[in-house]
Amino acid sequence: MKKSLLLIAAAALALNVVPALAKKQLVIVVKGLDNPFFEAINQGCQKWNSENANSEYECFYTGPASTSDEAGEAQIVQDMLGKSDTVAMAISPSNAKLIAQTLKTASPTIPIMTLDADLAAEDSALRKTYLGTDNYLMGFKIGEYIKKAKPNGGKICLIEGNPGADNILRRAQGTRDALTGEKGAKELKGQGGWTEVAGCPVFTNDDGAKGVQAMTDILAANPDLDAFAIEGGWPLFGAPQPYRDLVRPLKDRIASNDFVISAADTIGDEVAIAGEGLVTALVGQRPFEMGYKAPSVMIDLIEGKPVEDPVFTGLDECTKDTVSTCIQK
Repeated sequence: MKKSLLLIAAAALALNVVPALAKKQLVIVVKGLDNPFFEAINQGCQKWNSENANSEYECFYTGPASTSDEAGEAQIVQDMLGKSDTVAMAISPSNAKLIAQTLKTASPTIPIMTLDADLAAEDSALRKTYLGTDNYLMGFKIGEYIKKAKPNGGKICLIEGNPGADNILRRAQGTRDALTGEKGAKELKGQGGWTEVAGCPVFTNDDGAKGVQAMTDILAANPDLDAFAIEGGWPLFGAPQPYRDLVRPLKDRIASNDFVISAADTIGDEVAIAGEGLVTALVGQRPFEMGYKAPSVMIDLIEGKPVEDPVFTGLDECTKDTVSTCIQK
């Protein structure tokens, strides 16, 4: 057997056949593979690979099966940091504190950046830069649409995702600040005329069906509710038909601004839903651009080039009247 292997190796050398070298891995770790938003990031990553086929680097996309698996994401980060071919990493932390602790324990020697969601401010030194949405601004714009529609205030419920996700917490703060005209309110108790109803905010763990069910329950318990601020588009892109079924009876009220739904993201069925008049406004991110840009930013970090912190990817705003032109191409 040994002799056969030697003969094969000798033949390969004689033919000048050199085994392909494994590429250096630019790793993107997302919150969960079950979310269409993160699949758009993957598409950007793969687009970069197709345009850089001869590069020594490769964009490698991974994450836990479910966005609710915070421990699974932390384990993947730890495992990928232990691989010799991982030369840089971009992380979208589902639980900012848990990922920060993982990085502190691992003490990585490679460049680390955050993508889509950041670490908490006190842990920002653990990464070189953040690439993605200005989440506070996104939440502020969600709030602005609500305030414009109902300037005198009312009763509201915020629909959020993972309670430990820094990006969602920043959006919620932006929304509250826009509604109150002040900064820093952790709960709306009449500031600016707005009051959060009992049971809100609702945390859905990025699950669309849970989001629709939560909205159903809140509406049933609060028939005088005036608005939903949906800080991630999970109910709309994760459960589009149940969302339509729930909101369709409110269509006339939405059209007259008697009831307001302002939501994040512009993926999946969301823009179509806006065109149907079943949401007041969408404030969308650019996940494809995040996935496409991340490898280049990681290479710059590896090579010691200056990289801005943060690197924002912009927003798209959609209403029923702008659906044909609201998404940046």
